[in-house]
Amino acid sequence: MHDPYPHPSRPVAAETDDASVIAKSRDEPEWFAVIFDRYFTAIHRYAAARLGPAAADDVAAETFLIGFDRRARYDLTHARAKAWLYGIATNLIARHRRDELRHYRALGRAAGRDDVEGHAEQVTDRVSAELLRPRLARGLKALSQRDRDALMLVACADLSYAEAAFALGVPIGTVGSRVNRARAKLRRTLGHVAKEA
Repeated sequence: MHDPYPHPSRPVAAETDDASVIAKSRDEPEWFAVIFDRYFTAIHRYAAARLGPAAADDVAAETFLIGFDRRARYDLTHARAKAWLYGIATNLIARHRRDELRHYRALGRAAGRDDVEGHAEQVTDRVSAELLRPRLARGLKALSQRDRDALMLVACADLSYAEAAFALGVPIGTVGSRVNRARAKLRRTLGHVAKEA
């Protein structure tokens, strides 16, 4: 994928925090490339898990375009931009709600399909994940958008509850409630489907 931001001409120390880089990017926009390099792969992976790979390209790219446009308003008291970027991505994913539900429906129907014929080792490595994926997809599809957002930020994006709260703009207790409710619903769904199988 083409990097839309030119790289800074000066070297950047790996330990430079995101807030410092974003502050520099306000006067020297090319510095935002550092944020892109640090988080693009993770944001793309998160979007792909929610929408599939095709839509993930657009969502990930748009996340960084919006972040770039809003960098002047970034709260520099937050050393890491991770939660901020996931919040932008989650809002963009909400616009693709039908695509997300379609993606989960397709994964839910994928039970029993072997897309890697002739590659026994790869199939063996993926077998348990492939068996769980359709059930999990059906469970995720059944969750409310708010519960799914909170769960996916914590479980898929690996954000802390505090980071997820910041990303969603809600209190930390709300994230905890949504994640707990989502996990309980998924356990029931996965248990119910397992009994039927």
